[in-house]
Amino acid sequence: MLWIPITLAAAAVQTLRFMLQKQLRAAGLSVGGATFSRFLFGAPIAALSALLALGLGGGDLPPLPGARFALFVLAGGAAQVTATWLTVALFSLRNFAVGVAFTKTETVQVALFSALILGEAVGPAGWLAIAIGMTGVLLLSRQRGAGGFSGRATLYGVLAGGLFALSSIFYRGATIDLMPLPFVTRALVTLACVTAAQSIGMALWLAWREPGELSRTLRAWRRTVWVGVTGIVGSAAWFCAFALQNAAYVRAVGQVEVVFTLIISALVFHERLTLREAAGILLVVASLLAIVLAHRA
Repeated sequence: MLWIPITLAAAAVQTLRFMLQKQLRAAGLSVGGATFSRFLFGAPIAALSALLALGLGGGDLPPLPGARFALFVLAGGAAQVTATWLTVALFSLRNFAVGVAFTKTETVQVALFSALILGEAVGPAGWLAIAIGMTGVLLLSRQRGAGGFSGRATLYGVLAGGLFALSSIFYRGATIDLMPLPFVTRALVTLACVTAAQSIGMALWLAWREPGELSRTLRAWRRTVWVGVTGIVGSAAWFCAFALQNAAYVRAVGQVEVVFTLIISALVFHERLTLREAAGILLVVASLLAIVLAHRA
């Protein structure tokens, strides 16, 4: 059951990181710059953490991972970057809480992808918990004063959710490929490889598509560094959870991030909580409790 508190910590830190990224957008950085800040300062921290984990593990170093590991790392990294980009872009379309809530369609998609790609199916109790949580997320996703879910916000949110789902599956696959290393070492080594690839890829993209944005991101280092730190801490927790449990269950528990998001919305961005949103929060919490009870049975 260690994966549950680790997942809760990951969701809390990720909410803080999204809040910081929204503030970067307000400070004048582009979507690409705000997204890149997530990886720029996180990559060195991830590399150092992986080296420490390998060094403290004792014994001989493990053999180099193969092509399957590399494929999982590159595919997962690309999916996560694109999903993060879409999520940051959402902030200019809808309010902070609603924008993140749309990405939570990920929980259903990750359960399907997990069975198709890794052969890790979700049981009836798990599907029930996911359904309860998704109901809560849909309540939270309704924009105040708007009818329906049409428009770019819905498209961005669903696409981001699907890409986050795929990245979760690929990351779990990568950590499995590093067995029998301890789960923390597997998580940190995978994270270091992913973050290095993402940093290089995004730097090349920004240099090509957004000349000057790299220097603007670097000049704003006093604010961007915290995005990197919170991003890498949250990712380390997610990767540890993926190393321990089916990604579908991890992401289902991770729906509690929506609750954390609403708290941030109220306290930081002064967005009022409605009765509908309160009902959505209760359903998300009920979903989390259902998963905990199912794993204790």
